[in-house]
Amino acid sequence: MKKFAIIGLSSFGINLALTLAKHSDVEVIAIDEDERKVNQIKDLVTRPITMDGTNRENLESIGIKEMDCVVVSMGPSLEPSIIAVHLLKELGARKIIAKALSEDHEKILTLVGATEVSYPERDVARKIGSRLRFDNLLDYLPIESGFMIQEIAPPDSFVGKTLAEIHLRKKYNVTVIAIKSLIPEETHINPGADFVVKESDILLVFGTEGDISKLHKRLNNSR
Repeated sequence: MKKFAIIGLSSFGINLALTLAKHSDVEVIAIDEDERKVNQIKDLVTRPITMDGTNRENLESIGIKEMDCVVVSMGPSLEPSIIAVHLLKELGARKIIAKALSEDHEKILTLVGATEVSYPERDVARKIGSRLRFDNLLDYLPIESGFMIQEIAPPDSFVGKTLAEIHLRKKYNVTVIAIKSLIPEETHINPGADFVVKESDILLVFGTEGDISKLHKRLNNSR
């Protein structure tokens, strides 16, 4: 069973705790010094705890080293999350994911020991911005070194053609790594060149941000 601790029950923290708690093979410890917030989800998580998440003794008492991951979602001031991440690092937490409130905050959290930093406002804005720019974009996942994976709806010019005929790799240096078919409902990993694209399919494509952007511009211009 995986064990997670959520320190700071902001809206982000509460939603993450509730999402994890839906799974029977997950133990969720929800921590906040505000008892009202803890009471909101006390019946939905494994261990609701009212305590100060910036206190070393408090953090030691919950068995930090036993956690698969600790998520720090404290605010609205910057200091509590910075202190919490620093203490968690010193106490030997395996993985620390922290929520940032700004880009400077993100840099500081990384410096004091966060394994991964999430800046939801920026990340959501980027996703919405990309979806507004490109009509066929459904979702995307940025990857290190400028690469990304995107879900795109096939334009009319793709429907009824094989991947060999579309030839995204040759034309745009973009690779189709999977196709989600809705009718029938199944996922095709690394589909062959003879796969015929249907209107109801969703294409998962991999490439650099620049190459995928060129693909979208071409698709938009052909509409």
